[in-house]
Amino acid sequence: MILEHIQSPADVKELPAAQLPQLCQELRAFLLRNVSQTGGHLASNLGAVELTVAIHRVFDTASDRLVFDVGHQCYVHKALTGRQELFSTLRKFEGLSGFPKPHESVHDAFIAGHASNSVSVALGMARARTLQGKDYNVLALIGDGALTGGLAYEGLNNAGASGEPLVVILNDNGMSIAPNVGAITSHLSRLRSKPAYYHFKKWYRGLFGKRPARNVLYRFNHRIKTTLKKAFFPGSTLFEDMGFTYLGPIDGHDLPRLCDMLQWARELNSPVVVHVHTVKGRGFSFAEKDPGKFHGVGPFDPETGLLKKEPAENFSDQMGKTLISCAAEDPRVCAVTAAMTDGTGLSAFAKSFPERFFDVAIAEGHGVSMAAGLAAQGMLPVFAVYSTFLQRGYDQLIHDVSLERLHVVLAVDRAGLVGADGETHHGCFDALYLSEIPGFTVLCPSSFAELRSMLRQALFQAEGPVAVRYPRGGEGVFQGDTSSRSLVCQREGGDVTLLGYGILINQLLEAAELLEREGIQAEVLKLNQISPLDGTTLEAAVSPEKPLLVLEDCFGAGCVGQRVAAILAERGRTPCRLILKNLGKTFAPEGSVAELNRRFGLDAAGVAEAVREAVKHGK
Repeated sequence: MILEHIQSPADVKELPAAQLPQLCQELRAFLLRNVSQTGGHLASNLGAVELTVAIHRVFDTASDRLVFDVGHQCYVHKALTGRQELFSTLRKFEGLSGFPKPHESVHDAFIAGHASNSVSVALGMARARTLQGKDYNVLALIGDGALTGGLAYEGLNNAGASGEPLVVILNDNGMSIAPNVGAITSHLSRLRSKPAYYHFKKWYRGLFGKRPARNVLYRFNHRIKTTLKKAFFPGSTLFEDMGFTYLGPIDGHDLPRLCDMLQWARELNSPVVVHVHTVKGRGFSFAEKDPGKFHGVGPFDPETGLLKKEPAENFSDQMGKTLISCAAEDPRVCAVTAAMTDGTGLSAFAKSFPERFFDVAIAEGHGVSMAAGLAAQGMLPVFAVYSTFLQRGYDQLIHDVSLERLHVVLAVDRAGLVGADGETHHGCFDALYLSEIPGFTVLCPSSFAELRSMLRQALFQAEGPVAVRYPRGGEGVFQGDTSSRSLVCQREGGDVTLLGYGILINQLLEAAELLEREGIQAEVLKLNQISPLDGTTLEAAVSPEKPLLVLEDCFGAGCVGQRVAAILAERGRTPCRLILKNLGKTFAPEGSVAELNRRFGLDAAGVAEAVREAVKHGK
């Protein structure tokens, strides 16, 4: 075994070239063995094995800065940088993160989790290097999917014009930016990746680029070469027009060529794009056939490719089914998503109404603006988007939707704590910022039945922008439908009032039962609408004689509890004691939702303990 002796990238560099294929084979076996047990991002990592090994052969990530875009392909990097023994804890509470994290290792240059920012971050690092007079290489590893986000082009445009030495590795595993055109293109690509070609090009530049008379000849020859290259490599001109030297495309599983190409890119000492073709799921037939299924996967049987636990019905599925029903009733209903067709439950909608389904790729800001355009012309658009990614469309929510009070419906998926993906993926901001945007109605279903009702309400009864926010996964004990009212009393009690919304109503009901066993009678109020808040209804429902506890899985500043308290204070109905149970100012790490609720005291036991403390201190 080779991999078990790899403790750092230095060990990778010392391996004889003849042993590298075996190392790659062992890495794939390592990924399958571990991810099949823990779940995680599999297909993208299997496709990046040779590329990651090549990076560590050519660069030193302890000093050179490797910036991952999104980070779905960082597992091999982690295995080669001293973290193999931690993979049994991958994406678990207090375990190994599924994304690059600088606090884990000096080899992780920057946090990742959201797409399209790598080139911008890398350019900042390159400029810092120049300003500080230091000497290290900077790389951005970006996939073709992340290139669908506009931020990537902002970064490329600025980086190419900067002249800063920077290597952008384009890991093209799906959408072909520069498609191969016949045997001639393949031959030229192979020629361009040979060391002899690199050395000739350096000599050629030195010969013709230094003296004025020779420079004229160089420019003439360069124009001829550029014309021919545009004919054979049309995709390369996009990057070269931005100021990059374009190398590739090359086979991303040809390790010797990858090493040669990266070596040449480093020696160019200028902005360079290295275009690499890889296959998602490489080496695992099930993942190669269905890379989408094995992109982010739960524990599975590596022999059969079958999940060990089939996913249960969830809120995303319910949203998709309800939207199909609504679209069948009204031809104005259409769906928008940002590269999350499966994740947001829209796969069946896309097949049922292909002409009314729009995947804008990883471009949430564009998705919001396009939905605004649809609404402005009389359509009923539903933008289904993960809470954590909706953040990138904040300006458009204000400027393009709110100002004109356009009837755009947001299906905000993965609201609240989502589990194993950690800080970058929890949906802990939308309840705060959506509630503060003028004109927005924000609805919070606690059950599948309420989601179905609220989505219909948002489409066919409401005016202006509406957000329906719901969690990842399934419903809890509460499965009723109280969506016709903005606030509902779910349980009577004279000692304390517990207020919450969404799926956390289950924790409050359980906490009330725990407290009843101790002789404490807890009233449970459920908010179905968190914006706008109805002050008259709150005033009538909340007694100032009882402590008020508000439970939320979002951050504290600007939370619903604070807004409720302010409204009551304005009306002279301030509770005798206010208890806000939320995340405060702390980002939640990886872990199951149940573990994270315990960690932050957001579970039934934590709520009950907070009430006991209030009662002990005389309310």
